[in-house]
Amino acid sequence: MEESVEGEPKVESVEFPGKLNASIDELAQKIAAIPFYSVQKSEGSLEVARIESRNVHKMPFLFYIINIGPASMQVTYSIAPGSSDRLRRADVIRNVASFLAILGDSFEVDTGKFLQYVDSSLANLISGLSQSYSTLFNKYDALLNEYVEDKKLLHELEASNRNLTIQTSQLNDDNKALTQQLKSLQTYSDESLMAMIQDWLDVHNSSIDVGEFAKAYKVTEPRVEQILDRMVSMGYIELKS
Repeated sequence: MEESVEGEPKVESVEFPGKLNASIDELAQKIAAIPFYSVQKSEGSLEVARIESRNVHKMPFLFYIINIGPASMQVTYSIAPGSSDRLRRADVIRNVASFLAILGDSFEVDTGKFLQYVDSSLANLISGLSQSYSTLFNKYDALLNEYVEDKKLLHELEASNRNLTIQTSQLNDDNKALTQQLKSLQTYSDESLMAMIQDWLDVHNSSIDVGEFAKAYKVTEPRVEQILDRMVSMGYIELKS
């Protein structure tokens, strides 16, 4: 599905079959611990939103929304005008894959359908880019392999947890450590840093001290400058003279 208004981002959505193995309240509590996501419950479903940037009117500009029901998951996301649809789809599906890995067995997406969509998205991305982007292709290919391995590892740990009751406590600790590691990786992705910078600009009257920001969030100043340059080039922010 596609929607678009001149000057505003285009909106697309895709739906995957799946199975909800936890209550809505349990799932909401689990997601609430993940930074930068907002959760809204409704009867029989859960809406999870991630606002990546806002326009000058403070309205959501780049975002994706994951709606989880008993037997399906719908992902709705925006695409900035003038940007690559293919690259945006691949970026959103990367974030959704990380999100699903954190959920574990609380929600089981149809792996075949999901990986088919991932494969299609990557194939479209590769066909639309030149040879100079081969490094980017490799990163997305590695992401797909990591997602499959993460899901496999989670299933093995949860199966062991059911069959080896003596080791229940230890396995739960291992799962928590893995979840924390994944949360940490997601927190410091480029997209997360862009959102953090946007929030900082909102609070500090559209100005930023690179050194102060880097110290507050424990990231290097060169990386903060790199993200700022990227946000300028993508039109998210403008430099003041």
